[in-house]
Amino acid sequence: MSAPLEDKGRIGLGRLARSKLIERFRSQDKSRADDGTAWQTAASRPATPVPDAWCRFERHPAYERLVVSQTAAERLGLDNPFFRMHDSVGSATTQIAGREFINFSSYNYLGLSGHPRVNKAARDAMERYGTSPSASRLVAGERPIQRQLEQALATFYGVDDAVVFVSGHATNVSTISALFGAKDLVVHDALIHNSVLEGIRLSGAHRRSFPHNDGQALDALLAQIRGQFERVLIVIEGLYSMDGDCPDLPRFVEIKTRHKAFLMVDEAHALGVLGPTGRGIAEHARVPTQAVDIWMGTLSKALASCGGYVAGSQALVDLLKYTAPGFVYSVGISPPLAAAALEALRILQDEPRRVARLQEAGHEFLHLARQHGIDTGLSEGYAVTPALIGSSLKAAKASNALFARGINVQPIVYPAVEEKAARLRFFVSALHTPEHLRAAVEALARVL
Repeated sequence: MSAPLEDKGRIGLGRLARSKLIERFRSQDKSRADDGTAWQTAASRPATPVPDAWCRFERHPAYERLVVSQTAAERLGLDNPFFRMHDSVGSATTQIAGREFINFSSYNYLGLSGHPRVNKAARDAMERYGTSPSASRLVAGERPIQRQLEQALATFYGVDDAVVFVSGHATNVSTISALFGAKDLVVHDALIHNSVLEGIRLSGAHRRSFPHNDGQALDALLAQIRGQFERVLIVIEGLYSMDGDCPDLPRFVEIKTRHKAFLMVDEAHALGVLGPTGRGIAEHARVPTQAVDIWMGTLSKALASCGGYVAGSQALVDLLKYTAPGFVYSVGISPPLAAAALEALRILQDEPRRVARLQEAGHEFLHLARQHGIDTGLSEGYAVTPALIGSSLKAAKASNALFARGINVQPIVYPAVEEKAARLRFFVSALHTPEHLRAAVEALARVL
């Protein structure tokens, strides 16, 4: 009788094989003893003293660095801009400690988090299915709302199927680590998201980066080393979450085709943002969706929920459903969250004006910022525009100064970006008014 499904992913040995292995190690240990003494187990040998610091989180080097950083900020009179408590939906405005702020720190790009239709869909799913599926979908079965969401995403992308994970970060980690291994190569944009880097690390694949959006450098790199590996994956983003710019997708499709590689596009910040109807970088760049092998995205931005997805061929989706650790060994997406994302996707298609309004607001914000001499880096004026400050300390001070003026925007500091690239990152929503945008830019210009 085969082992339960839950046990098949564990690294282990059968009882007989395990006992034989133990005996072999014991005989080897005995043969190495030059005085003929009896074999000693590890437990009978003198214990090596362990420093107290090794079993206390207070002495963990990373924690000590964190304390030093926080202490320095306190001495400089800086309030901690992180983990502020919000009392309302994070949209174009938000409530913090009873005060209303113009809000540029939420991914609620289309204003669908808190939308009545989305809220109702989540409530209806909760009443029918409860708040949790309570187990892995592989072993405990499906809820119809989970498959409906996946099929809707697949239809939206024009591909065979999709699979939904409970976390956007885990989607990249689990997908890359499941599909690629020690004989493979993953090549990524230098500004790629941390989740991709973690997925590559866990996969055991070789890793190379290429300069941001530099197709020529990628082409030259693959021409030099492609033949040394079996599978090769190229990973880019549809809209870069720190800089707000887009890749030349046709160029990357051409490169991946010529070098016989897979292309993965992270659409976390592109879905609902790019393209005339919000279908992402493929629509924006007029590239057939089938030209990309792996479409990845999240449900927590334009789709007003939580989780992540991969869309593509049937073989890709089936492979992930049976082998990706973040799907096989994780609970399925909560039915209310699946219902919320599905309804948000329907509203996105029912109301394309939201996408147009978001793009108008994004371009207006970028135009105003540049008019006021603010360094917006590479931003193309969609949902993400940074204001480059130049140091972590200055970025934190600017964030606090704006907060005092009723504007909530977070600093992005080292090590999330290079120290000289520290910034304020503005997320623009379809619900931001021209007055919101103008007030924020004018306040930022005064602060800087």
